[in-house]
Amino acid sequence: MPIRRPMTAIATLLVLLSLAACDTMAGAGKDLQKAGQALTTTAQKTQAGM
Repeated sequence: MPIRRPMTAIATLLVLLSLAACDTMAGAGKDLQKAGQALTTTAQKTQAGM
């Protein structure tokens, strides 16, 4: 039974890291979406001015 504690600690650490990674990716996705919207808006304004 001495192996159980380290395995539980490793499993807990992996779960916490995966949750943190999900949050980071969600934030990055939102940033990319905003950048895409800004690019689209600029392109539409440029096209309208031609």
